[in-house]
Amino acid sequence: MRKTITRLVLSITFSSLSFFGSMFLALSFPAEAQQRAAVPLIGVLTPASSPTTPVFAAFRQGLRELGYVEGKSILIEYRFAEGKSERLPALAMELVRLKVAVLITDGNAAAQAAKQATATIPIVMGSTGDPVRAGLVASLARPGGNITGFSLRSPELSGKRLEILKEAFPKLSHVAVVWDSAAGGTKSGAIRETEITARAFRVRIQLVEVRSPTDFESAFEGLSGMRSGALMTLSSAMLWNHRGRIVGLTAKTGLPAMFPEKEFVETGGLMAYGPFVPDNYRRAATYVDKILKGAKPADLPVEQPTKFEFVINLKTAKQIGLTIPPNVLARADKVIR
Repeated sequence: MRKTITRLVLSITFSSLSFFGSMFLALSFPAEAQQRAAVPLIGVLTPASSPTTPVFAAFRQGLRELGYVEGKSILIEYRFAEGKSERLPALAMELVRLKVAVLITDGNAAAQAAKQATATIPIVMGSTGDPVRAGLVASLARPGGNITGFSLRSPELSGKRLEILKEAFPKLSHVAVVWDSAAGGTKSGAIRETEITARAFRVRIQLVEVRSPTDFESAFEGLSGMRSGALMTLSSAMLWNHRGRIVGLTAKTGLPAMFPEKEFVETGGLMAYGPFVPDNYRRAATYVDKILKGAKPADLPVEQPTKFEFVINLKTAKQIGLTIPPNVLARADKVIR
């Protein structure tokens, strides 16, 4: 009997110690760690290799402008494919398993991977080409589903690029337009806008079709038989991914060239006019804020670019013996000397 009572007392004592120990741990658990559990986690999926790129700096700036403090009122978890797009689906699943509150995607491939990974977590596209044609959203005005964000699609820019070429080289009468036929039909918006502008400025255009990188050499060699006085490329993920080769082949032609993205000019191309991509990511922060406050992606229209930049590479101009008129130089947002 005495042994039974002793065991009962010991059992009650240990239970009490366990209870009070648990209470002590709960009360002494750092307040910061408890708050951290309630802070929204934002996932970023990108084919890039570093968070220091201008687009992510712009995204973080957008969050700060809205009052978010990284590490305190918001957390960001990055997944980098390091230039290997085939890694994006697995990385998207990692972010889904982390139960992020919102997923930010960088480019079409990342958006596709995120869409395949989740149908419930809100996805905000920082940049994409034509999300409707890619099957990411139902329409720009009513995206539907769990995806919204910002598109770089702006077909009228092709006409603007031709206009700038004509202004820089007033005697221009023939322009070769290199386009990726695997990325759109022959009457894509970009080609239509180019044709309309060409007629207005009495410039004849010659479409140069490529479907894969194996077509590049033959396509550019064929330019020698044309009367083209300049060259343009239309926006395409394939052309962008192989911009080094495109710029190199363009240099061999000796023709002045206009590109849709500044990265071509930074690689050695002559001129580029297109959307200022970091601005899209700064604006993406506003969509994250709205979603965290209860908005549904389906109710947020996919927005198009509102800020653009014109870049000129004077080193390239000198190499091919061209002079850029002062009035055109004055319009440039950036000049590489």
